[in-house]
Amino acid sequence: MSPVGSSGRAAQAGRPDGARAGEAVDGRGPASKSPRARNGRRADRLAPYILVAPAVLIIVVLRLWPLGLGVNFSFTGDGEHNGATVGFDNYAELLDDPLFRTALRNVGWLVLLLPVAVAIPGLLATFIHLRVPGHRVFRSVYFFPAVLSPVIVGAIFNLLLAFDGPLNAVLGGSGLGPVDWLGDPGVAMFTVVGVHIWATSGMALVVFLAGFSTLDPALLDAARVDGASLARMIWHVIIPGLSRTIQFVVVTTMIGMLTSMFGLLYVMTSGGPEGSTYLPEYYIWVQQGQMSRPALASAASTLLFLVMLVVGLLQVGLLRRAGRED
Repeated sequence: MSPVGSSGRAAQAGRPDGARAGEAVDGRGPASKSPRARNGRRADRLAPYILVAPAVLIIVVLRLWPLGLGVNFSFTGDGEHNGATVGFDNYAELLDDPLFRTALRNVGWLVLLLPVAVAIPGLLATFIHLRVPGHRVFRSVYFFPAVLSPVIVGAIFNLLLAFDGPLNAVLGGSGLGPVDWLGDPGVAMFTVVGVHIWATSGMALVVFLAGFSTLDPALLDAARVDGASLARMIWHVIIPGLSRTIQFVVVTTMIGMLTSMFGLLYVMTSGGPEGSTYLPEYYIWVQQGQMSRPALASAASTLLFLVMLVVGLLQVGLLRRAGRED
């Protein structure tokens, strides 16, 4: 072995790490990256955006673009002013329209009745989970109304709630007297909301049952051992344990009330009596489909969208706060 070779290997072995790093930086060492590796890393960075792009495109084309067109159309006129810019005239007309104000007032009633719409499926889910007497009946029939069309539900309750229908016959036989469920302006809206709650509570009940699967059974067992009544168990154990589920059901039920009652209103009352059962979505249909005022309907749709946006923001806020509390 030559001295030159031995000294060269010794010098190479004794070289500092900085020199090796320098070779890597200069591209002469083993750490150099080939073009194929660089292209692979670039593809990895772009892959999430490529996968999300179709969904974003669908949302933009089928949701945001039509929404923007509708908002823009709401600032144009109808009739002799068709296509002409009228500013906020349509919105001013909406606020002056007694029917639209009635629709907004009914939205307020929906908010007040929301706890009832949430409590009914919540109690049914509690009975099923705790296996109280009758829970098998609830388990068998709770989801049946959810599979029926709103038109079918409305037709059934039109027969049941008619002034000379079976419900009033029972009330008359018990000495309470008949009630004009669908013809009294002070009663009709509550009647339609009650039918809507009956028809849609099955979905909320499924959500509550899913929430019960996350509840610690040891808490319920401890409450039973302590002799807690059913009411105390619900108030002190179940409601705190299902807080996030309750918040979700509250928001989704409110959205359903605002956007899915058209079928019942159309079949049961057609907005009457005296416009007392109008909701924004029914008002929009009347202006577009019967009055041929698409610009005014677009303005009403924009206001309804703003209401839905506020509800959505409340949902995000509630869920984030619940997450921080957890």
